[in-house]
Amino acid sequence: MSGDLNGNKILGAVLATAFVIVGVPQVTGMIYHTEAPEKMGYFVDAPEEAAGGAAEAVLPPDWGTVLPTADLAAGEAAFARCQACHTINAGGANGTGPNLYGVVGASVMHSAGFAYSDAMQAHAAEAPTWTLDELDQFLTAPGRHVPGTKMSFAGIRDTQTRVNLIAWLRSQGSGGMAIPAPDPARQPGAAPAEGAETPDGAAVEAGTPTSGVGPQVPVTGAAGQPTVQETMPGQPAADSDETTNAR
Repeated sequence: MSGDLNGNKILGAVLATAFVIVGVPQVTGMIYHTEAPEKMGYFVDAPEEAAGGAAEAVLPPDWGTVLPTADLAAGEAAFARCQACHTINAGGANGTGPNLYGVVGASVMHSAGFAYSDAMQAHAAEAPTWTLDELDQFLTAPGRHVPGTKMSFAGIRDTQTRVNLIAWLRSQGSGGMAIPAPDPARQPGAAPAEGAETPDGAAVEAGTPTSGVGPQVPVTGAAGQPTVQETMPGQPAADSDETTNAR
């Protein structure tokens, strides 16, 4: 009799525990039930980029203007992020990356004894010299400019930081590379040259319409289409080839 009583107690305890486990979430759900709002309380109107829209073209720096005024101290500070892989002292050893003494204006594979990647060797066949523009494009996004490079550095997107860094690199054994004369075609407001890269890596095509105010950028969509002048009744029709571009 005592054994049956103990068994009933154990069975009751098991059933009570199961009830708690199953029932408590149901009761809690009924007490704290919430419904999703029909309309979001905080709507952020962020228009999506039009499909197929052209990215704004970026003019390369006018080296004849920016290098003489570059901040060398800021450039040296920017190089701190490179020191884990590169040395820059004359005769310095190669590290994970090549020694960079005298790199500005030198050949792309300038450091003897360094094992350059296949991607960099292929790039050097097309662009054999570290010109100012080559360095600028490479430092902006190494993996995009030289696909397959072993350099894992993400790049420097700020133009002034790159200018300061390149100016400081030039002061480290590359003083023989003359600063070019200022180029009006690279001044703010000048139209981007055919083939200039946009931030997404695309090139500006010949004949791309540009805006007439501020930096010249491609104009797309309806704004880039010619509009035909309308005439009022009784007035002579305007010449068919007189159109104006939307500004």
